Amino acid sequence: MNRILLLLLSLALMHAATALAESPITLVIHGGAGVTREELPPEKEAASRKVLEESLRKGFKVLQDGGSSLDAVSAAIVVLEDSPLFNAGRGAVLTAAGTVELDSSIMDGATLKAGAAAGVQGVRNPIHLARAIMDHSPHVMLTGKGAEDFAREQKLPFEPAEYFIIPERVEQLKKAKEKKHASNDALPTSSKVGTVGAVALDKHGHLAAGTSTGGVTNKRAGRVGDSPIIGAGTYAEDNVVAVSCTGHGEFFIRAAVAYDVAARMKYQHATVEAATREIIKVRLPKLGGEGGLIALDAKGNVATPYNTPGMFHGYIRSDGTTHIAIFEE
Repeated sequence: MNRILLLLLSLALMHAATALAESPITLVIHGGAGVTREELPPEKEAASRKVLEESLRKGFKVLQDGGSSLDAVSAAIVVLEDSPLFNAGRGAVLTAAGTVELDSSIMDGATLKAGAAAGVQGVRNPIHLARAIMDHSPHVMLTGKGAEDFAREQKLPFEPAEYFIIPERVEQLKKAKEKKHASNDALPTSSKVGTVGAVALDKHGHLAAGTSTGGVTNKRAGRVGDSPIIGAGTYAEDNVVAVSCTGHGEFFIRAAVAYDVAARMKYQHATVEAATREIIKVRLPKLGGEGGLIALDAKGNVATPYNTPGMFHGYIRSDGTTHIAIFEE
């Protein structure tokens, strides 16, 4: 009898270990909400899709090789930061002063540790700075010069201002200023969108999320949106969900959107699809907020709702199935 019990116990333990090892590795990314079909000629759409695919492949390779969700998120976001097609890193939008101020954050669902940087200039990959703050400092967020000094201490790469500023963003700033002057609107609607992000589930069942942005065109110097704020633009918690947001950050901060997704799932037992749809399609519009998010639960279920004309996004599942979309397709 004892032998049978021991055998059953051994089988149960083996089953549990196998189940744990077979967590469905998944990566989801976004390149910002708010794009319209008129703003995206075929050649730019093709180029954007190519970068999104590269981001997915780079991040997923980390997961395939047994790497952590944190490393996968970082790898995916770096590709987007290095591309001038998206509003993060190189090609980020410009402040009213014509400068680039970058924000980023990352969160580990296994430990609830997080790192964030806001208002930094010159740091080539702000997501690496957020990770360094999480891993090598006692703080969660550093801003401005202090964050830049820390980046230098960590020997992170810097680039001159001209690396980040591209002609398209200069023209966008000019148009935004003209529109503001004409309408006396502090932030024209077209300037309220952007940002890149990623969420991942690794083979050990750990979730992670990261977000990186240049903010909004023509923003006042020193303005900080939701992207570097844990619980607003980024959140991850094992056995619940990982979230990265994009859109008009002021509204995402006020609604604590990223954590609201987790709270609805934890306390109301909502699915990731139901929780995110209610927030993006109902709650945010009532406040006047535009944008979207990507979310990934502990079982590998994906949600990518948005209330703008389009959102650059994509995902790749454990079997290699890849999906990339911009509009409702």
